[in-house]
Amino acid sequence: VNTNTALGVIPCGSGNGFAYHIGMNPNIKKAIKQLKNIHIENIDTCTANGVPFVNVSGIGFDAHIANLFLTLTERGYISYIKLVTRELSYKANDYTIYYNNIKRKVKAYMIDFANASQYGNNARISPKADFKDGLIDFVIVKDFPKWKIPIFIYMLLTGKIHLSKHIEIIQCNKMIIKTENTLLHLDGEPFKLSNPIEITILPKSLKILMPNEKK
Repeated sequence: VNTNTALGVIPCGSGNGFAYHIGMNPNIKKAIKQLKNIHIENIDTCTANGVPFVNVSGIGFDAHIANLFLTLTERGYISYIKLVTRELSYKANDYTIYYNNIKRKVKAYMIDFANASQYGNNARISPKADFKDGLIDFVIVKDFPKWKIPIFIYMLLTGKIHLSKHIEIIQCNKMIIKTENTLLHLDGEPFKLSNPIEITILPKSLKILMPNEKK
């Protein structure tokens, strides 16, 4: 971040959300070949209390899942779905959020901070997120009946989650969040930060290798 070094991305993770967002092929050999035909772009990065992230981060249910996911011996999509299904008793939490000189109290299942569009495996939590617009998409997933979870997952996988009445997306360059449980995940890695949590955008702060031929 904030150097002349350009970041290349190869999809070797369990979700590969950032790699898919920029158009990298899920096949590693094909992805490496893509890097023979690239251009460099400057994109935004973000920080949470000074800790950097580049893709999607959040607080609430997905942070809870990310923390448990670390303990699994088998990673991957199926293991993730099994874990999510096991933890569906998770309760919505109270949050106080500050942005654009506005103070609000919200009850949410989770609040995600999306610089790019997806968690991974094409599960797009903020389909219209743009990592070059100088804004973070704060995705508030409001409390909703558990029987709607299959619908929620379907909309997540088809890029329509932003159309749900249980979703609110706030675009801004900074948000401060106060809550009792400050466990969050940054690009899928769990972190425990101090209260309050300040999420900030760093415009055009990272050079990345973008493939000219998408997957």
